[in-house]
Amino acid sequence: MHDVGIEGGVVVGPRGPRAVNVYVIGERIAEITREMRPARTRIPADGLLVMPGMVDLHVHLMDPSAMEREDFPSGTAAAARAGVTSIVEHSHAGPVRSVADLEAKRRYLAHRSRVDYGLAAHAWPDRIANVPSLWAAGVTFVKVFTCTTHGVPGFGPAALLDLFRVACTADALSLVHCEDGSITEVAEERLRSAGRSDPGVLPDWRSREAELVSLAMTGALARTTGARIMAAHVSDVPALEVIERDRRAGGQIGIETCPQYLSLFENEVLDQGALRKFTPPARARTADDLDAMWDALARGRFTHVSTDHAPSTLAQKRSGDFWSVHFGLPGLDTTLSVLLDAAARGKISYERIVDAYSRTPARLIGLYPRKGRLGVGSDADVVLVDPAARWTVRSTDLHSKAGWSPYEGRTLIGRAVATFLRGQLVADDRGQLAPPGTGRWLPGPGTAMTA
Repeated sequence: MHDVGIEGGVVVGPRGPRAVNVYVIGERIAEITREMRPARTRIPADGLLVMPGMVDLHVHLMDPSAMEREDFPSGTAAAARAGVTSIVEHSHAGPVRSVADLEAKRRYLAHRSRVDYGLAAHAWPDRIANVPSLWAAGVTFVKVFTCTTHGVPGFGPAALLDLFRVACTADALSLVHCEDGSITEVAEERLRSAGRSDPGVLPDWRSREAELVSLAMTGALARTTGARIMAAHVSDVPALEVIERDRRAGGQIGIETCPQYLSLFENEVLDQGALRKFTPPARARTADDLDAMWDALARGRFTHVSTDHAPSTLAQKRSGDFWSVHFGLPGLDTTLSVLLDAAARGKISYERIVDAYSRTPARLIGLYPRKGRLGVGSDADVVLVDPAARWTVRSTDLHSKAGWSPYEGRTLIGRAVATFLRGQLVADDRGQLAPPGTGRWLPGPGTAMTA
């Protein structure tokens, strides 16, 4: 007797769509079959797509250091409702820089998450030697900035080379935020000296050139040292082409993009101000630019999608001048739906969504096939999607503490209607929501190497 049967849906997998039933025993998938099997609980999925739970590798929940912006209970509620069952979190407001920091954060979060979660560390130029011990203690990756941002010091080329060499000794993975600090610092000084504080400073301050230079440097160092990295939030096709060269030449490089670079325009910051202050900024100037990004994602040139969920409330975004307001956007509530909407409009396939937002992220951090897969023996992390559901994004329908979305008022086609974590319903479209503490910590792959 199975515990749960998800019946009548269409499973989206690497072999294409299949009209099969998914049966669960305990926390794992026990059988996938066209036949009907006995089950204590039957979940009708007629007319729905059945996908593995999404795996989001780039999430900032600000907990416990800046909880007025976001915390684990609210942020993981947004994740669960939107079909995300695993996240990797790192907060620059309270960075993990040592094993003691990691252990303290683990203890604090033990009963606060509604979905499964990994934790990343922050690289600090004077603490590079901590990377092997952090990796062995279970961090998912090490976050690195190449420009000082959010109070986190940036790495220049020499420091980044040292970091990659040390990371290689442990086979540790790094997520690199690529904007050249020397370029952004000079640009900021010039703009401030000119008396500029209008939103139009953003594309000049966090320029295309700063991203391109940093991607070229980071890719070259990763390739020549053999370091495993992911390039964070690559913003447009020219930037993609720079990092692709080192990936094609043998670099172990994952290339992330985010929905904001697939759907928002550069000039929106002029009207929306701090509600479009994120970095790198939106680059698209025309609809053709966005189409080129969707095409690159559809073709697998970007390895994966993450949210870079970094929320602030409307009050926070409207306080202070443009220079001082927090960077970042909320994204967990809407990312899967933005992708589903693109599939409904023929820009990307449902199979590619699963690959880019579930399977490949799980592979990159060593969780596949436990996560990112609907297969016998995998965790029963399942999201049921109504591909025809039309919904308009409203602040009242969101779970993030931010309370707003860059997609406010936009009608999207496609939405998660039920999310299961290890066989347990954690969210649905009728208001069901699992309590904090349902989610578990996911140790990084470095712990297995020392076990």
